[in-house]
Amino acid sequence: MSDMSATDRGYEANMGDYFALLKPRVMSLVVFTALVGLLVAPVPVHPFIGFVAILCIAVGAGASGALNMWWDADIDARMKRTAGRPIPSGRVQPGEALGIGLALSGFSIVLLALATNFLAAFLLAFTIFFYAVIYSMWLKRATPQNIVIGGAAGAFPPMIGWAVATGSVSIESVLMFALIFMWTPPHFWALALFVKSDYGNADIPMLTETHGRDSTRKHILAYTVLLVPVAIGLGFTSIGGPFYLAVAVFMNAWFLKGAYDIWKRDDAACEADKHRTEIKVFKVSLYYLFAHFGALLVEAALRLYGLGGW
Repeated sequence: MSDMSATDRGYEANMGDYFALLKPRVMSLVVFTALVGLLVAPVPVHPFIGFVAILCIAVGAGASGALNMWWDADIDARMKRTAGRPIPSGRVQPGEALGIGLALSGFSIVLLALATNFLAAFLLAFTIFFYAVIYSMWLKRATPQNIVIGGAAGAFPPMIGWAVATGSVSIESVLMFALIFMWTPPHFWALALFVKSDYGNADIPMLTETHGRDSTRKHILAYTVLLVPVAIGLGFTSIGGPFYLAVAVFMNAWFLKGAYDIWKRDDAACEADKHRTEIKVFKVSLYYLFAHFGALLVEAALRLYGLGGW
């Protein structure tokens, strides 16, 4: 990457560029699942403490994004999907991203510890470390299982929200973690199937590159099958109930049907319809996660009126 500054290139970084470093789309999912974890917990949290906690989790997620962009600037520049990010496009310097990531990490962890409890702060610190170091610096470039193991980073937020409220870890928070953890591989592999050349150009050992598209389709179906009992099982815990279970059955049938449709296709079919099925399943996977966590919120609201739960 050239040492030419953003100013020399004719660019001047603005607040939007620095905000983009924080990966706001990823942050929105983190905030939502963490908020659900906090609100469905059996211990009420003062609204101000809850606000501070969610702010810290959002800032921590943003810090992870900035550290990831700092480390991945070289491969981002080789991928069409990421070439326009602030660092490879020259609008933000790598050192700035590193400084922002480290500063926001420290701020979010310390404030969360002071505002809530040390377990929640430890989980946030571990999440940032896992995403920035274990996933970004090691797994992403080392193994086709990068998404499988690295998915843990995105699965911790509801556990953090639960820990904010209860100061503990329970079967409910573990199953919320497991739901996101098992959902992540088929979600990202569906994406990888229709942007596969991007990963190859950047020498990232995504499953589509190392084992081929047929193997990836089989893995998508296998992980979706394994995801189903986790999602359904959550419905029988203290935070589940009939409404959640109905949503889970519908969404899992929809997602499983999509995974089956991908599995029975071949490369010729994919090229013929321009990966329409893979794109559709990727979109379904987004609805899937929001539907499950939204249903948990509805169950929590129903319980307030004595209507939810078992």
